[in-house]
Amino acid sequence: MKKIILILVAVFPLLLSAQKYRVCMQTTKGKIKMELYDGTPKHRDNFVKLAKAHFYDGLLFHRVIPKFMVQSGDPDSKKAKKGDSLGDGDVKYKIPAEIMPDRYFHKRGALAAAREDNPTKESSGAQFYIVTGRVITDSLFAKTEKRTGYKIPEAHKEVYRRIGGAPHLDNNYTVFGEVLSGMPVADSISTVKRDAKDRPIDDIRIIKLRVKRKFLFWWW
Repeated sequence: MKKIILILVAVFPLLLSAQKYRVCMQTTKGKIKMELYDGTPKHRDNFVKLAKAHFYDGLLFHRVIPKFMVQSGDPDSKKAKKGDSLGDGDVKYKIPAEIMPDRYFHKRGALAAAREDNPTKESSGAQFYIVTGRVITDSLFAKTEKRTGYKIPEAHKEVYRRIGGAPHLDNNYTVFGEVLSGMPVADSISTVKRDAKDRPIDDIRIIKLRVKRKFLFWWW
């Protein structure tokens, strides 16, 4: 019995550290499941805190662009009327940047934090986007690197060539998770009719967003 207890004591911390936060976001277009990265703990913990407070429930996707991304998290969108300008709403704090382009990048399905233009690249405390992206060619890589001054790793280029993404955002915004399933839902959101400010003409809403730690092989 003592040996069993000792083994459990030794193994449990390893099992716990291996568990990832998983997100289940039910939208009016369908369900998107995501994983939050442990390598960006400030963004992960903030997202978990807001989700557990049901902050995201009822918010709109207020900015969508085909073959690029879909964005949500503006608290002003919950009760917004048709035609209201959205995108400036936020919580009363920012998240310090956790930008690690060599590790986390804007591949298709990346979950990242939106931000206003600021020298330290601090993230919005609430707004996020999911990259739908497009397949990138070598000529586009060259143009992107010239414009941004950031050399895209070859391993990342292979991913961009294969599944697509938005490499021009790398090294500028914090990527803190990725989609595990439901990219067709994100694609369907990105291609709806929108106004001049990229807000969908017909509201697309997050019905509910929940987070849990995955335990072994079980989650939603």
